[in-house]
Amino acid sequence: MPARLKNSERLRGFALRAGLVPPRPMHSEAEAALLARLAAGRRTVVEIGTYEGSSAVVFARAMDPGATLHLIDSYEGNALLFGWKGTERATRRVMERATRERGGPRVAWHVARSGTVAEGWSAPIDLLFIDGDHSEEGTRSDWEGFSPHVVGGGVVIFHDARAGQPRGGDAGPGPTLVVDSLFRGERALAGWRIVYEVDSCVAVERVA
Repeated sequence: MPARLKNSERLRGFALRAGLVPPRPMHSEAEAALLARLAAGRRTVVEIGTYEGSSAVVFARAMDPGATLHLIDSYEGNALLFGWKGTERATRRVMERATRERGGPRVAWHVARSGTVAEGWSAPIDLLFIDGDHSEEGTRSDWEGFSPHVVGGGVVIFHDARAGQPRGGDAGPGPTLVVDSLFRGERALAGWRIVYEVDSCVAVERVA
């Protein structure tokens, strides 16, 4: 396919809406397995940074039909790579197909910046997936905005948080710096513990 077509955001958006192409995978197979395992049986899952919906589809297929999946993405700004800008309309269709297969879960859309959503948030969270703004400031803001709502025994998963580690990916250092400062070493945050590290993902659990 010519590059001008392959990298056409308009054409890709059409193909996604029509189901002609799958969402771009933003995680490894091992990471997808971790997301699915941790989402199973959860009542409320929150994902920050949905893009084309690849990880949201993994969550939807693992969650019970009566559960709720909250998707947070502003769909603002420019893509990191040419031709990689996601669109809300296409991702909504992706999720409609994914949830129709199993009759759920319910999908609650929050098309806004995560900080804005956090300001009005009050519901308990069983699983939080932080995969939005990968700067240190953005990652820390998402943690501070939503982690107080994570229930005992609940889990927070940071994506791209193992920079410099084997299979840790090539993302910027932001999420890694936040995870290392919060959960590693003598000054690790009380009440939380690292429970899984898979490729670029680090999952921490609130001690019940």
